[in-house]
Amino acid sequence: MDPALLKERKAFLDRAKAQPTVEKRKKPKIENDDRSAKKSKSSHFSRPKPSESNSVPKNNSFDYKKMQGSSQYKFGILAKIVKYMRDRHQNGERHSLAIDEILDETNQLDVGTKMRHWLITEALLNNPKVKVVDGGQKYLFRPTYEIKDRKGFLNLLKRHDLHGMGGLLKEDIDESFGTANTEKALKALGENVVVVTRPTDKKQVLFYNDKYCRYTVDEEFRKLWRGVSVDGLDEKKIEEYLEKQGITSMQDTGLRKAAPIQKRKKGGGRKTFKKLNEHLEGVLEDYSENPKVS
Repeated sequence: MDPALLKERKAFLDRAKAQPTVEKRKKPKIENDDRSAKKSKSSHFSRPKPSESNSVPKNNSFDYKKMQGSSQYKFGILAKIVKYMRDRHQNGERHSLAIDEILDETNQLDVGTKMRHWLITEALLNNPKVKVVDGGQKYLFRPTYEIKDRKGFLNLLKRHDLHGMGGLLKEDIDESFGTANTEKALKALGENVVVVTRPTDKKQVLFYNDKYCRYTVDEEFRKLWRGVSVDGLDEKKIEEYLEKQGITSMQDTGLRKAAPIQKRKKGGGRKTFKKLNEHLEGVLEDYSENPKVS
């Protein structure tokens, strides 16, 4: 071969070696073969995917009725049942219903067997507003008071007044007798019932107005009573005013509070004890200095 060509070839190789190059390494084909084998095995055991044409579109909406275990769903069903039982009781429907009838009336027949079992064995059985009758087969609403008519309502007020049990909350009477029936009864009874509104929570309280306890007050005394203004005065100032007028007020009307027992303080320092026989100190010293007499 021509020596000139050999020199050019050598120079070309030297220049090629001098230029830095980065090569991309190819992964071995063994790994690719292993992965393809694993995919084929998994596809063999996995279920075939449905085609896009046969697939059902996903619904992202949350369905509460499928959440059978949620407490909110459970107590929502129970609240609906209790409300329906109360409404039918207020409308005068006092016959008992079975669980299937209750679910049918409240449009809740789609509840599962677990929910029915929970309603029968726990929820309705332990609810204070539901009464179980006919050996646990049927249910009734349990009102605060058993009131069937206007006469029963008046007798209930008389009984509370006679035994000193106070008044009745109007909302309890509405629940037991129905709001419309209560309003009609109050209108018919007239002066036999006194309605007082509590200032704390604005709830109405009903009292029986006994006609034998009524008496007429002298007009002069009424004028004196209305003429005395006690706005902005507390009990202490009223008591002082009565004492100035020569009127003694009632004492010891309330319960006395026991005075707190004072604990003895423990001494922090050393206690100094009184020395005994201080008057004999000089005599004892003189006696110790003198020798003993034999």
